[in-house]
Amino acid sequence: MGSSRVKQKNPSNQLGLNPNWAQLQQKLKSHGPKPPRPSNNAQAQTQKPILGKRKERPDAESDDSRINPLFPINDDSSVTDVIAMDCEMVGVGQGNKSALGRVSLVNKWGNVIYDEFVRPIERVVDFRTEISGIRPRDLRKAKDFQVVQKAVAEIMKGRILVGHALHNDLKVLLLSHPKKDLRDTSEYQPFLKEGGRRALRYLAAEFLGVQIQNGEHCPIDDARAAMLLYQKNRKEWEKSVKDQIRLKQKQRRRKPKKKAKQGDLLVDHNPSTS
Repeated sequence: MGSSRVKQKNPSNQLGLNPNWAQLQQKLKSHGPKPPRPSNNAQAQTQKPILGKRKERPDAESDDSRINPLFPINDDSSVTDVIAMDCEMVGVGQGNKSALGRVSLVNKWGNVIYDEFVRPIERVVDFRTEISGIRPRDLRKAKDFQVVQKAVAEIMKGRILVGHALHNDLKVLLLSHPKKDLRDTSEYQPFLKEGGRRALRYLAAEFLGVQIQNGEHCPIDDARAAMLLYQKNRKEWEKSVKDQIRLKQKQRRRKPKKKAKQGDLLVDHNPSTS
C-alpha cells in the first residue's frame, strides 16, 4: 500500500506542481468533464425564435389595425364636407335628466376634428360611467357647455351631419340642423329591421364586422362606425335623399294650386265683393 501511494505522488512531483493545485485538479476530475461550450451557430439557432417573435409583434399589431375598418386610412384631420358626431350623456337633476358630458366629431376619413369633455350647467348626480365612460376627474377641467356648443355649431354649419339617433345628440347640445343635411343610421331604410330601429352596435357587427360598445362607450368609435356605414352606402343614400326632396317639392307645388281654386270659388259665391 505504501509503495502505491508513492507512485501516485510521483507524477505531480516530477512536473513540479504545487500539491494544492494537484488536489484541485483531482476535484475537477471527480465532477466530470465540462459541458461543451455552444458554438456561435447554436447560439444563433437558440436566439432566432425569440428575435423572430419580437420582430413579428409590430407586424401583428399593424395587421390588426388594418383589419379594423374603423381605423383611419390617413392622418388628415381637416374639416370635410361630411362629418360624424356622437355624444355621451351624464345624469343631472334627479339623475333621469340627460346633459352633455362629452362630444366627439370625426371627418369623412374617421380622423378626430373635435373631442371635448363638457361641464354641464346643472350639477351632475350620475356620471353613468358604465355606459358613458365619463368619470368625475374628466369634468374637473372640462370646458363650459356654452363654449362647446358654439364650437360644435360652427363646425356643423353647412355640412352633412352623420350619426346614430342624432335627435338625442342635438337635443343635449340644444342645437338644430337642417333635416336635408342629416344622415341618421338609425333611420336609414336598409338598416331597419321589420320597420324598427336597431342599435349602432348591431349595425356595426353586421355591416362592418366590428365590435363596439362592449362595456363603456367610446364616442369616437361610435362616430367612426356611423361614418363608415354612411360611406359604404353613400351613393344609394344620397339618391334616396334627393328622391325625397323632389317628392316634397312636388307636393308643395300642388298645395298652393288647390288653395287658389278654393279661394276663387269663395270669391265667386260672395256677392258683396262685386
